[in-house]
Amino acid sequence: MTQLDETQLDETQPNETQLNHQPAGENLVEQLDETVAAIRQRVGDRKPRVGLVLGSGLGPFADHFDDRVAIDYGEIPHFPVSGIVGHAGRLVFGRAGGVDCVAMQGRVHYYEGHDLPTVTFPTRTLVRLGADILIITNAAGGISDQLEVGSLMLISDHLNLVGANPLRGFNDERLGPRFPDMTEAYAPELRELARRAAEPLAIELAEGVYVGLAGPTYETPAEITMLRRLGGDAVGMSTVPEVIVANHMGARVLGISCITNMAAGTGPELSHDDVTETAKLVESTFVSLLTGILQNLAK
Repeated sequence: MTQLDETQLDETQPNETQLNHQPAGENLVEQLDETVAAIRQRVGDRKPRVGLVLGSGLGPFADHFDDRVAIDYGEIPHFPVSGIVGHAGRLVFGRAGGVDCVAMQGRVHYYEGHDLPTVTFPTRTLVRLGADILIITNAAGGISDQLEVGSLMLISDHLNLVGANPLRGFNDERLGPRFPDMTEAYAPELRELARRAAEPLAIELAEGVYVGLAGPTYETPAEITMLRRLGGDAVGMSTVPEVIVANHMGARVLGISCITNMAAGTGPELSHDDVTETAKLVESTFVSLLTGILQNLAK
């Protein structure tokens, strides 16, 4: 059989063979259109400017929205539902800081058994709804000695150690390019805007590299030593796949980690209860910061 040279292949549009032989679940554009249409039936023609992914214990921010409309994930076609404590599982529309927003109160994770296209489908939905800026948050373990429990860290970059990439497989150019650039996966101008919002509130913001792992186990002390040597400052089990697909679709990303515990070998024994409890303690600070960021975006 004669092998085709790569230069003979045109990936700019899916050909008939590709369309007819896509693996199940990868017909993303059609699924997204169905999802967005169902959401529009509930919220009308709202077009959010900012999408927020609110991690463990951070979901209450969306409870403060004006003109709020909430939809349970289970009522949205193709939307995966999480069973993790601290994730309410609602899509919330409203206004905060003078900006139209849509927020995810909780997310699903790779460790729950979903594949990465499923994990990142809600993030793609936020962008498809109109959000061109995503604020993606998480609860994370602190690796750097400069971090402490309760601090907030702006993500400047990440290490993808999940073991997979959500863009693997068929690429539909209607969503984004085959090889998206990740040089500025976390928009520098949004980090600067966050620092400006934090200053009058006397909120100290650290900045560092987030390491994404598959989970669900917390890391061993030896793994934390490895991650520190690789340049990691905080570690968690989310965010990285979401940031990849957001960049794939052309959205700008601001990433914020709430340091809810110190990583293995650097503090006490780890538990999810401690993670959610710490997130509750910093809730007011977190709400103030996000409100300030949105107010700056509204200017």
